Amino acid sequence: MAERFSHLADDGDRPVPDGPSTNGHPDRTSSGLSILLVDDNPHVAESLSMAVRLAGHALDHAAGPEEALSCLAARRYDAILLDLNYAAGRTDGAEGLALLGRILADDPHARVLVVTAHSGIRIAVEAMRAGARDFVMKPWRNADLLAKLGTVAARNATVVPAAPVATAEEPARLIGESAGMVRVRDLIRRIGPTRAGVVVTGASGTGRGLVAAALHAASGAAGGTIVRIDLRDAQAWGRIDDARGTLVLRHPDTLGAVEQARLLDRLPPNVRAIAIADDAAPIGPALARRIATVEIAVPPLSARGDDVLLLLRHFLRLAGTRHGRPLPHVTPAVEEAVLAAAWPDQVRGLAAAAERAVLLGDGEMVDAALLVSTPAIVAAPASPAAPRFDLEESERAMIEAALREHHHNVTHAAAALGLSRGALYRRMERHGL
Repeated sequence: MAERFSHLADDGDRPVPDGPSTNGHPDRTSSGLSILLVDDNPHVAESLSMAVRLAGHALDHAAGPEEALSCLAARRYDAILLDLNYAAGRTDGAEGLALLGRILADDPHARVLVVTAHSGIRIAVEAMRAGARDFVMKPWRNADLLAKLGTVAARNATVVPAAPVATAEEPARLIGESAGMVRVRDLIRRIGPTRAGVVVTGASGTGRGLVAAALHAASGAAGGTIVRIDLRDAQAWGRIDDARGTLVLRHPDTLGAVEQARLLDRLPPNVRAIAIADDAAPIGPALARRIATVEIAVPPLSARGDDVLLLLRHFLRLAGTRHGRPLPHVTPAVEEAVLAAAWPDQVRGLAAAAERAVLLGDGEMVDAALLVSTPAIVAAPASPAAPRFDLEESERAMIEAALREHHHNVTHAAAALGLSRGALYRRMERHGL
């Protein structure tokens, strides 16, 4: 899938913000448009940013598809300005068309204005058929481009709801390209528009609440709010009676047969029920017909391969924006450490680690020790002996290994660990190395 995102939402799984739905970005309360530019040319971004701001609007820039999907998972935009080529030498528009398809699959109401060269009219027409609202050709006049962006945003506001879910809700976009997450997104697109009851299963922290929100966003009740009920809380049951739109029921698998029957009788007839459970098996057949017609199993982070790295970079961007810190570089050594680490708290734990690395880091690169050397995410040893979580020993061992590997070249060892030279020297001094 994305916020103090190391904390939990009331559904128990989604990373959530400290403040009101700014999703890691500064609060933008002006009447201007919020625009996302997806273009690999920094000079285009710099020039357009100045024109957009002078016109009273706000611009975020993504250099390619990964950054674009990260931005879209963090906030909503009034309009998206989408270049169709990103890799050097590409002119066929395939990259941009694929991203356009992904954007519109996640949010059919997204307002996309594509960018093409004079020779790319055919590609622009293909993009329009795929769901883009309009196109603009390079080179453009800024005044004409801003007028088109305004028209696209206004047209959307008069034809369809301005957002796929209520404005109080965060965007419901899932970060990840693994086979498991592709299956989850496919089920959301197929089942979301129906009124079928869905049970979302998986480990706590994998993003079950985000999947529930995505189902709501794809439904006919998307303009309404989500009512979330923790069924372990007896006092929360009273909120079921007045629910409208979508009702998210957490922990129905913990209820006994009598409580399940009571819940079934109490559910309002016109409410879409989505359940979040560790396991669907304990839900009895009668209740399952109402709230668990379809099961969507969210895979654990350990089964999602390189999604871990996509999520890491996404959470680093969010944390950097939230706390006004520069985005740190992720070295190959850090990527290997993150892929090898165990994450018992799943995506939620990775989000917390990324925020901590941004807040406590003191260099341009991510400090691997800040990411993976904590009791929450150090992989347990394979031996049957009880695991030990000694942070000092773990850090010292990592530093010694890096120094041996690079023949005690501090510069190279620091780069491998994702540290600055100064940071490595301070740690070496602390450990007496």
